[in-house]
Amino acid sequence: MNTEKDTAAFYKRLKKSLKKDTAWPAAYLYKFIVPASTEKIAEIEAVFNDVKAEITTRDSSKGTYTSLSIKVTMKSPDAVIEKYKKVSKVEGVISL
Repeated sequence: MNTEKDTAAFYKRLKKSLKKDTAWPAAYLYKFIVPASTEKIAEIEAVFNDVKAEITTRDSSKGTYTSLSIKVTMKSPDAVIEKYKKVSKVEGVISL
């Protein structure tokens, strides 16, 4: 059950943790899983077009899912969260 309230609370905790544990700007590693679809992968990659990101992909053993690891230098916790919110709009994505 993913409600707006739960999502807002998650981002609030994430921001607090990132502020406490990290000196900004800093390298950040995003990890996502999507159904194996070039369109879905392209949607996620497009979110990171405005930053210099190192993106690696790996298909699941059955080829039904693709994992994406995206390493990028982010300016602040707010910038990290902004990318998560944009990626969350991609249908079927799981953020790790």
